[in-house]
Amino acid sequence: MPKVAKSPGIDQAFAQRNDLKHYIHEAIAKQPNLKPLFEAISDHINNTVLRQTSATIQPEPASKKRKLDSPAPARNVAPVPKWAPDSFYYFNDISFSIPQRKKLKLDVGKLPEQGIRATNAEGEVELDIKWADIREITCLPIPEKAHAAYNFCVFTNASRDSPDTEQVVWTVQDAIPKDDSVDPKLKETVTGTYRWLLLTSINEALKPYNKSVTIPGPSEFVSQLAQAHRKGEMAYHVRSFRGAKDGYLFLLSSGIIWGFKKPLEYFPFDVIESVSYTSVLQRTFNLNIAIRRSSDDETQEFEFSMVDQADFGGIDAYVKRHSLQDASMAEQRRAKRLNVNGVKGQDAEQGNDAGGELEKAAREAQDMEDEDEEDDENFDPGSAGESEGEGSESGEEGDEPANGDAGDDSEDDADE
Repeated sequence: MPKVAKSPGIDQAFAQRNDLKHYIHEAIAKQPNLKPLFEAISDHINNTVLRQTSATIQPEPASKKRKLDSPAPARNVAPVPKWAPDSFYYFNDISFSIPQRKKLKLDVGKLPEQGIRATNAEGEVELDIKWADIREITCLPIPEKAHAAYNFCVFTNASRDSPDTEQVVWTVQDAIPKDDSVDPKLKETVTGTYRWLLLTSINEALKPYNKSVTIPGPSEFVSQLAQAHRKGEMAYHVRSFRGAKDGYLFLLSSGIIWGFKKPLEYFPFDVIESVSYTSVLQRTFNLNIAIRRSSDDETQEFEFSMVDQADFGGIDAYVKRHSLQDASMAEQRRAKRLNVNGVKGQDAEQGNDAGGELEKAAREAQDMEDEDEEDDENFDPGSAGESEGEGSESGEEGDEPANGDAGDDSEDDADE
């Protein structure tokens, strides 16, 4: 095999792939006429790499350089103006879960042009949201915890059009903070738990915008289910599933929130088109919320399944109190788009008689049970034997109608 001189261009192009370089040189040794082809390919690779490298290190135009006082900080942390030390309160080691799981220092600005910030251990700002950009802040109790804890959930104005972005969630325990964990300037004026200190400082900052932190309360909704983790306390959530994800619905004075899996779902009243109930079973039902975020958007349907029947009354009262459409009564209320209780006259009587799909189903189930009981009372053992093998077999079936119904519903629940 004739020996062919190696090409520097080929060696440079395939410097990171010795195996390919070896095969190329072997091919050229066997067929020298291939050398120009491989050299042309190598030149193309080398020129492409050179252009990419030049574009990466190319200096910015002078006009852009003059706008920056210092080089961009590392890790894509955006440069932001510093706050004066006396213009904000700080909370150390706050646990964030959205947009990422991390412990950060939380700063709460006092001035209208400020907002909330989260900084890392190096003092770099990783999160900066202005008060003017915030659409909603809520403080929600975290369900099923042995010790009380709360999630502060922030939704910016961008969340209305892009629900997967601009959401912030951090968690605080319902406990008195340690001496070094909260700004002493705040503790000089306010005493209480983490939750109370945050509520006080944030609400004070939101006053110029006529806003405040939204918290759940008995005037909106209280669950009828007993709380196993903290007995005797009111629960303001509804356990449900969104697809395979389990979570909690909170019915608030400003809208409905489902959490706390990422992303949260936030439905302010002005985007809700209708609320309806489907898959109505003896123990559970599904809650469907149809929304339209703007007049140009199509209606989106969000289904929350396996809601306990015990909470239907509170949910339905909430829907009617805030004049949200009930899709199961849509035909009767089509002319009154956002007024559930506004139907008058004959329509109102029909609406009250119907009571919604869920109530109708419950009445039908009760009527069937009453008929079964009446049949049992009228049953004459002496006349059995001529119809469907009655007698002892029918008696055995009549002993356990409730268990049979429960078994059917359990299977239906599992299918859901």
